[in-house]
Amino acid sequence: MEEFLQTVSVDKRTVSLLTTAACGLGALLVLVRSVSSRRAAKEKIQRARTRRTESLHRAEQAVLRYRQSHPSTDSALILSLSLSELTKRLQEDSLSPEEVFYSYMEKTLNVHKKLNCCTEILLESLDQLKTIGSKKKGLLYGVPISIKDNIAYKDHDCTCGVVINLEQPAQGDSVIVKVLKKQGAIPFVKTNLPQALLSYDCSNPIYGQTLNPCNPQKTSGGSSGGEGALIGGGGSILGIGSDIGGSIRIPASFCGICGFKPTAGRLRCFRQFYGSLLQRLGLTFPLYHAQFTGATTHLQRSKVCAFSHWTHGQGRGQSGSVYAGSSL
Repeated sequence: MEEFLQTVSVDKRTVSLLTTAACGLGALLVLVRSVSSRRAAKEKIQRARTRRTESLHRAEQAVLRYRQSHPSTDSALILSLSLSELTKRLQEDSLSPEEVFYSYMEKTLNVHKKLNCCTEILLESLDQLKTIGSKKKGLLYGVPISIKDNIAYKDHDCTCGVVINLEQPAQGDSVIVKVLKKQGAIPFVKTNLPQALLSYDCSNPIYGQTLNPCNPQKTSGGSSGGEGALIGGGGSILGIGSDIGGSIRIPASFCGICGFKPTAGRLRCFRQFYGSLLQRLGLTFPLYHAQFTGATTHLQRSKVCAFSHWTHGQGRGQSGSVYAGSSL
């Protein structure tokens, strides 16, 4: 009997040691996996930042080459024009798409250096510019337009500020991007947003904090904070964002610009990130810089309403009326 009890006691100690060893090994494996995952995430973030830096550098080189070959371009005049005036001059050929594009590209690069509002320059816009003449009948012929990072653009990530979404490029353009191109617009830059779009700030672990163009010590708002900062800083005249709980209205208010919110479903959201939800709600909206002075205000609002009219019905499941709201 005593021998049996001693054997049982030894077995208990053995089981205890084996259990402890197994738990230790499991904890070690979890730790190794966690460290490996963190390292992989840091590497993905670094590659994304490198891609952004390279796109900014290539854009700077393109602007420099254009400046050297076209020293007489009056960028200050171009950047001072309202959307209505700009489209009119482009249609009349008193301004060329190249003059407008490179003026805004140069301004965007300068604004980004101060505010960190861009996630990537869409270098395909340089090729689109070469063939833009075929779209002269479009409502937005030759107008450079910025788009929020969560809007799909072929071969570019829609990160939503989340590391796991890196290096998963969109297989095609979202419908809103297709419509913009069809109307002669040139999407040329993607803009920053908060992680998972769930914040009234504008910061994420990949691209960092976006600052307010009116006061760099404050936030630009969210979630379309990159759009608000870029347009408020003068780097874009028109942009596309998204809004469920104020994601355009808040940055518009913070950055001194106008946010336009159509009725849900008026602008098609297919292939936007979180597509099934946003397609149901139809929440994709333009932001535009506004000078609220008399007739100019009316003209700018009319042009953006016209933009909503032209994009309405592109795709299935569109609703019929439009609601326009602005805030400063």
